[in-house]
Amino acid sequence: MDDLLQASLILALFLFLFLGAGLWVSLALIGVGVVGMSLFTGAPWGPLMASTIWGGINAWSLAALPLFIWMGEILFRSRLSDDLFEGLVPWMTRLPGRLLHVNIFGCGIFAAVSGSSAATAATVGKMAIPELARRGYGQNMVLGTLAGSATLGLLIPPSIILIVYGVATEQSIARLFMAGILPGLMLMALFVGFVMIWALLNPKAVPPLDRSYSWADRFKALPRLAPVLLLIAGVIGSIYAGIASPTDAAAVGVFLALALSVLSGDLTRKTFLEGLLAATRTSCMIVFILAGASFLTLTMGFTGIPAGLAAWIASMELSPHALLAALTVFFVVMGCFLDGISIVVLTTSIIQPMIETAGIDTIWFGIFLVIVVEMSQITPPVGFNLFVIQSLTNKNMLSIAWAALPFFLLMAVALVLLTLFPDIATWLPNRM
Repeated sequence: MDDLLQASLILALFLFLFLGAGLWVSLALIGVGVVGMSLFTGAPWGPLMASTIWGGINAWSLAALPLFIWMGEILFRSRLSDDLFEGLVPWMTRLPGRLLHVNIFGCGIFAAVSGSSAATAATVGKMAIPELARRGYGQNMVLGTLAGSATLGLLIPPSIILIVYGVATEQSIARLFMAGILPGLMLMALFVGFVMIWALLNPKAVPPLDRSYSWADRFKALPRLAPVLLLIAGVIGSIYAGIASPTDAAAVGVFLALALSVLSGDLTRKTFLEGLLAATRTSCMIVFILAGASFLTLTMGFTGIPAGLAAWIASMELSPHALLAALTVFFVVMGCFLDGISIVVLTTSIIQPMIETAGIDTIWFGIFLVIVVEMSQITPPVGFNLFVIQSLTNKNMLSIAWAALPFFLLMAVALVLLTLFPDIATWLPNRM
């Protein structure tokens, strides 16, 4: 065990050294893999690296990744956010907290068509922040609801990070998508409940309505929500009904997103190319990280570190709940320095044997992990949602993080509920 611990510390030191030197995450992973192969095994790392990297990215399930990213980029450049905001406003006026709920429901709905936390924050935020400020809503709650709710883009399917987790752990992406639906709705309910309680305790903090909405106004607003609801039904409905695989559904989503952009008059040659190039850059970054992670995973297997750590954890006889508590702290700390996808690919090879030894369901743990990664999206200094909102507002990042703190704590509550009632995540996939 001492030798394995020493090897782990040396590889961790090289990883921090490479990352601290400014290397891309993918190159840092490959570099650590080369160091591990050279120092602790006699295997020829060159041929192994070539074959492993090719095998790691030559997966049909990964084809859904660039398609879902492209779908989000198309919608990001359309007037969908405007329609989403205007369509939701009449329905939110009777809830305590009124239009603050537009952030929550807007992010929840857009998350179901973008798959990205950052895209959700940017798209809903560019419309909601100035509009809610104009109507007199307090900045802290506006930024807090946006920062917290935008993390739903990681959980509500189609989720990019769930695709990455599914590929890394060889789990069914369709089952992971189904597993994310009820926890996503649970988080939305927690956020809505918190805002309602806050509004009832602070009635003067919620500005009065500048106009009243009748039921006729509400029903007139529904057509503005129809396009996004159609898109959600096309993507998620086709998977749940067993008509399409996640990859097929992603292609359906891109087609519908392009069609909506054409009908709304937002699709031009410029927006088409910008969306395509942005999706290409993001997809290449993620696939490159996965390639590096696949080689590092092979290296870890050769060194025996994951199996040794799993045996060590088993020898400690930690209960599953104690293990989950330790992993939660570990992931939140890592989230202070790395983005969510990097966290998943860096830790999967080490964590998976541990959770399997503890008898924890891998699909359930994927949802647990994504919620913890959601928490890391609003923790400084590397909370991606904080960066996005800072770019929209030019506010201090620590003040945005402070505004998002209640929603960080609500996600911790969601983790407790998910642990106490695991069927929240497993009920739907077990009925596929």
